[in-house]
Amino acid sequence: MAEAPSRADILLARGTATIVAVLIALGVIWYGISADVFERLWRHVFDRPSGPMAFRFLVQPAMAAILAVRDGTRDARLGRSPYFWTVISDPEQRLPRIQEGLIATGRVILLGLVMDVAYQSMVFATFYPGEAAIVALLLAFLPYLAIRGLAARIARRRSHSASGAVR
Repeated sequence: MAEAPSRADILLARGTATIVAVLIALGVIWYGISADVFERLWRHVFDRPSGPMAFRFLVQPAMAAILAVRDGTRDARLGRSPYFWTVISDPEQRLPRIQEGLIATGRVILLGLVMDVAYQSMVFATFYPGEAAIVALLLAFLPYLAIRGLAARIARRRSHSASGAVR
């Protein structure tokens, strides 16, 4: 059985999700939604890996990958369905599994938000709240989603081949 998250982990995940939602809402309120805003967002996102604090484009996905491998391996051991597939296809399990992912990545997302605020203040001398939230999610939660299922599949194959070799 998987270890239950601590109350602090749950609060951190909820707080992080709330902060991300508020930042996205502030971004929409302050800057609106337009082609110019999307163009600026993508230009800024693609300029960041070559600018100051570029290390976070390696650190955040690496941290998310470590967490995803841990959780994917646990999923395989427990015989659970693939994470992302469950999130998109099982309405009953969607919210609990998303919460599980947020609990796992909450610290990484929060760290990403802090680093992006620092980056924006150094490079842009302004603050784009929605952009900070999107970059943090792109660098932390997206890799987690992609790698957790892959890790579970690899762990299942290894356990099946190991159990087959023993017979």
